[in-house]
Amino acid sequence: MTQRPIVETEQLVKAKLGDISIRHDQMAVVANIHRAASAVRQHVENSVLRGVDLTWTGFVVLWVVWISGETETRLVAEEAGISKGTLTGVARTLESRGLVRRIEHPSDGRRVLLGLTDEGETLMRTLFPDFNAEEAFVAAPLSAEECRATADALRRIVVQVETHGEDRRLELLDGAEPAPRRSGRRPKG
Repeated sequence: MTQRPIVETEQLVKAKLGDISIRHDQMAVVANIHRAASAVRQHVENSVLRGVDLTWTGFVVLWVVWISGETETRLVAEEAGISKGTLTGVARTLESRGLVRRIEHPSDGRRVLLGLTDEGETLMRTLFPDFNAEEAFVAAPLSAEECRATADALRRIVVQVETHGEDRRLELLDGAEPAPRRSGRRPKG
Protein backbone atom coordinates (compact mmCIF):
# COMPACT_ATOMS: atom_id res chain seq x y z
CA MET A 1 0.00 0.00 0.00
CA THR A 2 1.38 3.39 -0.98
CA GLN A 3 0.90 6.35 1.33
CA ARG A 4 -0.70 9.53 0.07
CA PRO A 5 2.03 12.11 -0.71
CA ILE A 6 2.73 14.43 2.22
CA VAL A 7 1.75 17.59 0.30
CA GLU A 8 -1.66 16.11 -0.53
CA THR A 9 -2.17 15.08 3.10
CA GLU A 10 -1.26 18.56 4.32
CA GLN A 11 -3.76 20.10 1.87
CA LEU A 12 -6.53 17.76 3.09
CA VAL A 13 -5.76 18.59 6.73
CA LYS A 14 -5.80 22.32 6.00
CA ALA A 15 -9.13 22.01 4.16
CA LYS A 16 -10.67 19.98 6.99
CA LEU A 17 -9.22 21.83 10.00
CA GLY A 18 -8.32 25.27 8.65
CA ASP A 19 -11.17 27.09 10.36
CA ILE A 20 -10.92 25.26 13.71
CA SER A 21 -9.08 27.10 16.46
CA ILE A 22 -6.19 24.72 17.09
CA ARG A 23 -2.41 24.99 17.20
CA HIS A 24 -1.67 24.15 13.57
CA ASP A 25 2.13 24.49 13.76
CA GLN A 26 2.36 22.15 16.74
CA MET A 27 -0.02 19.71 15.04
CA ALA A 28 2.23 19.73 11.97
CA VAL A 29 5.30 18.98 14.13
CA VAL A 30 3.70 15.96 15.80
CA ALA A 31 2.10 14.70 12.57
CA ASN A 32 5.43 14.94 10.76
CA ILE A 33 7.28 13.18 13.60
CA HIS A 34 4.85 10.30 13.19
CA ARG A 35 4.99 10.34 9.40
CA ALA A 36 8.81 10.57 9.34
CA ALA A 37 9.16 7.73 11.86
CA SER A 38 6.81 5.53 9.82
CA ALA A 39 8.57 6.33 6.55
CA VAL A 40 12.04 5.69 8.00
CA ARG A 41 10.95 2.46 9.66
CA GLN A 42 9.38 1.14 6.46
CA HIS A 43 12.38 2.17 4.35
CA VAL A 44 14.95 0.58 6.68
CA GLU A 45 12.92 -2.62 7.12
CA ASN A 46 12.61 -2.99 3.34
CA SER A 47 16.18 -2.00 2.44
CA VAL A 48 18.31 -3.46 5.25
CA LEU A 49 16.49 -5.51 7.87
CA ARG A 50 14.55 -7.94 5.68
CA GLY A 51 17.82 -9.15 4.19
CA VAL A 52 18.84 -10.45 7.62
CA ASP A 53 15.31 -11.56 8.55
CA LEU A 54 14.75 -8.90 11.21
CA THR A 55 11.78 -6.72 11.99
CA TRP A 56 12.21 -3.15 13.17
CA THR A 57 11.29 -4.22 16.71
CA GLY A 58 13.74 -7.11 16.61
CA PHE A 59 16.49 -4.74 15.50
CA VAL A 60 15.64 -2.22 18.24
CA VAL A 61 15.82 -4.95 20.90
CA LEU A 62 19.20 -6.09 19.54
CA TRP A 63 20.38 -2.45 19.46
CA VAL A 64 19.37 -1.82 23.09
CA VAL A 65 21.16 -4.95 24.31
CA TRP A 66 24.17 -4.30 22.05
CA ILE A 67 24.62 -0.75 23.35
CA SER A 68 23.70 -1.44 27.00
CA GLY A 69 25.18 -4.90 27.48
CA GLU A 70 23.36 -7.46 29.58
CA THR A 71 20.14 -5.73 30.61
CA GLU A 72 17.07 -6.66 32.61
CA THR A 73 14.15 -7.47 30.31
CA ARG A 74 11.93 -4.82 31.93
CA LEU A 75 14.48 -2.14 31.04
CA VAL A 76 14.96 -3.50 27.50
CA ALA A 77 11.19 -3.25 26.94
CA GLU A 78 11.10 0.31 28.29
CA GLU A 79 14.07 1.44 26.21
CA ALA A 80 12.68 -0.24 23.07
CA GLY A 81 9.26 1.36 23.64
CA ILE A 82 7.41 -1.97 23.70
CA SER A 83 5.42 -3.92 26.26
CA LYS A 84 7.00 -6.70 28.29
CA GLY A 85 4.63 -9.11 26.52
CA THR A 86 5.85 -7.99 23.11
CA LEU A 87 9.45 -8.30 24.28
CA THR A 88 8.80 -11.88 25.39
CA GLY A 89 7.82 -12.88 21.84
CA VAL A 90 10.61 -10.90 20.18
CA ALA A 91 13.21 -12.27 22.62
CA ARG A 92 12.03 -15.85 21.99
CA THR A 93 12.44 -15.34 18.26
CA LEU A 94 15.89 -13.78 18.64
CA GLU A 95 16.90 -16.51 21.10
CA SER A 96 15.74 -19.25 18.71
CA ARG A 97 17.98 -17.68 16.05
CA GLY A 98 20.93 -17.73 18.44
CA LEU A 99 21.20 -13.92 18.64
CA VAL A 100 20.34 -13.33 22.30
CA ARG A 101 20.46 -15.36 25.46
CA ARG A 102 18.46 -15.15 28.67
CA ILE A 103 20.58 -14.81 31.78
CA GLU A 104 19.42 -15.37 35.33
CA HIS A 105 19.55 -12.19 37.39
CA PRO A 106 22.47 -12.45 39.83
CA SER A 107 20.45 -11.48 42.92
CA ASP A 108 16.77 -12.04 42.04
CA GLY A 109 15.68 -15.31 40.45
CA ARG A 110 12.38 -13.74 39.35
CA ARG A 111 14.14 -11.32 37.02
CA VAL A 112 15.86 -12.11 33.74
CA LEU A 113 18.57 -10.33 31.79
CA LEU A 114 19.07 -10.37 28.03
CA GLY A 115 22.51 -10.47 26.49
CA LEU A 116 23.81 -10.85 22.96
CA THR A 117 25.42 -14.09 21.92
CA ASP A 118 28.63 -14.00 19.90
CA GLU A 119 26.45 -14.46 16.81
CA GLY A 120 24.26 -11.52 17.85
CA GLU A 121 27.33 -9.35 18.45
CA THR A 122 28.72 -10.28 15.02
CA LEU A 123 25.38 -9.54 13.34
CA MET A 124 25.15 -6.08 14.92
CA ARG A 125 28.76 -5.24 14.03
CA THR A 126 28.16 -6.16 10.38
CA LEU A 127 24.56 -4.90 10.13
CA PHE A 128 24.88 -1.52 11.80
CA PRO A 129 27.07 0.11 9.11
CA ASP A 130 24.37 -0.77 6.53
CA PHE A 131 21.68 0.55 8.87
CA ASN A 132 23.67 3.75 9.38
CA ALA A 133 24.10 4.15 5.61
CA GLU A 134 20.30 4.29 5.38
CA GLU A 135 20.19 6.80 8.24
CA ALA A 136 22.55 8.93 6.12
CA PHE A 137 20.34 8.40 3.04
CA VAL A 138 17.23 9.48 4.94
CA ALA A 139 18.94 12.59 6.32
CA ALA A 140 20.65 13.48 3.01
CA PRO A 141 18.46 16.55 2.32
CA LEU A 142 19.77 18.14 5.53
CA SER A 143 23.15 19.75 6.06
CA ALA A 144 25.25 18.60 9.02
CA GLU A 145 24.12 21.73 10.89
CA GLU A 146 20.46 20.99 10.08
CA CYS A 147 20.93 17.39 11.26
CA ARG A 148 22.27 18.63 14.60
CA ALA A 149 19.46 21.21 14.92
CA THR A 150 16.79 18.63 14.06
CA ALA A 151 18.26 16.09 16.49
CA ASP A 152 18.37 18.78 19.18
CA ALA A 153 14.76 19.84 18.55
CA LEU A 154 13.56 16.23 18.70
CA ARG A 155 15.60 15.63 21.86
CA ARG A 156 13.88 18.65 23.46
CA ILE A 157 10.48 17.18 22.58
CA VAL A 158 11.46 13.85 24.18
CA VAL A 159 12.72 15.62 27.31
CA GLN A 160 9.46 17.63 27.49
CA VAL A 161 7.38 14.44 27.51
CA GLU A 162 9.75 12.57 29.84
CA THR A 163 9.93 15.47 32.30
CA HIS A 164 6.39 16.85 32.24
CA GLY A 165 4.22 14.19 30.58
CA GLU A 166 3.14 12.45 33.78
CA ASP A 167 2.11 15.74 35.42
CA ARG A 168 0.19 16.72 32.28
CA ARG A 169 -1.61 13.36 32.23
CA LEU A 170 -2.57 13.74 35.90
CA GLU A 171 -3.84 17.26 35.20
CA LEU A 172 -5.90 16.16 32.20
CA LEU A 173 -7.34 13.11 33.99
CA ASP A 174 -7.88 14.97 37.27
CA GLY A 175 -5.46 12.61 39.01
CA ALA A 176 -7.17 9.43 37.77
CA GLU A 177 -5.34 6.50 36.24
CA PRO A 178 -5.65 6.20 32.46
CA ALA A 179 -8.23 3.77 31.14
CA PRO A 180 -6.77 0.34 30.40
CA ARG A 181 -5.49 -0.22 26.89
CA ARG A 182 -7.91 -2.07 24.69
CA SER A 183 -7.30 -4.09 21.58
CA GLY A 184 -10.03 -2.20 19.73
CA ARG A 185 -12.27 -5.25 19.70
CA ARG A 186 -15.73 -4.85 21.15
CA PRO A 187 -16.92 -7.28 23.81
CA LYS A 188 -19.13 -10.04 22.46
CA GLY A 189 -22.77 -10.04 23.38
